[in-house]
Amino acid sequence: MKTGQIKNVGILLLTAIIWGFAFVAQSVGMDYVGPFTFNCVRFFIGGVVLIPCIAILKKYNGAEGQKKETDSRTEWIGGICCGVALAAASCLQQIGIMHTTVGKAGFITACYILLVPVFGLFFHKKCGILVWIGVVLAVAGLYFLCIDENLTIGRGDLTVFLCAIVFAIHILVIDHFSPKVDGVRMSCIQFFVSGILCLVPTVLLEHPHMVELLAAWQPILYAGVLSCGVAYTLQIIGQKGMNPTVASLILSLESVISVLAGILILHQTPTSREVLGCILMFIAILLAQLPIPSKKSRQ
Repeated sequence: MKTGQIKNVGILLLTAIIWGFAFVAQSVGMDYVGPFTFNCVRFFIGGVVLIPCIAILKKYNGAEGQKKETDSRTEWIGGICCGVALAAASCLQQIGIMHTTVGKAGFITACYILLVPVFGLFFHKKCGILVWIGVVLAVAGLYFLCIDENLTIGRGDLTVFLCAIVFAIHILVIDHFSPKVDGVRMSCIQFFVSGILCLVPTVLLEHPHMVELLAAWQPILYAGVLSCGVAYTLQIIGQKGMNPTVASLILSLESVISVLAGILILHQTPTSREVLGCILMFIAILLAQLPIPSKKSRQ
């Protein structure tokens, strides 16, 4: 693995850790405010946090930063597309978390590892055999994690699964635009777009009060500054030059972190069936990271 790829893997792994603990913040936040309000505020916080970062990076990059100004139109298109997908996926996830555990929500969200390679086929993105073996194992893992002994799936689990579908689209959109634009600026645009989209149902359906927002300041601040401002930007930077399926598998480690965070912080203990599902998914994630020897190296 090249040095640049190792750096990207490290960036995506840090992103997964931040997101894993964000599931706890999202769950706790629902004790005070509605899902649209939570997302609306955290997205605006994420966008505001990135404004000084953009100014600092522009000054630091100098001439290189000036050169990227020519991509502003593509940047806005990418930011808007990412923002729409992010708003839809995050609201589905936030609603789903209200009806399921943090650990289950984390692993079901990681279902995008199955969907990214499938959707990627429509864009002529090929994957190795080990990735597909990992996908099969992940399907088995999701079965034990989500389907109970009565072969039923909960309302929250189904909603989070729909969120995973949209997150898979979000990853492919980022893969399309990130090589062409400045990742931090596009990330900032996507947050404000997502915040505006969430603002409409917030005002019409939830009518939040300042007292409720102040009571939820800790989970909202974590979700806004770290999960949005830091992690989504790291995702865009880390995905540059990487296969989107491999990137999605690294990011899906957030599911493992979410289970640990749920146990340590919220004292949510998974059943033996759910533990088996988690183990299968973790094996799938690791298996898909193994390099496939090239034909030249075998000769």
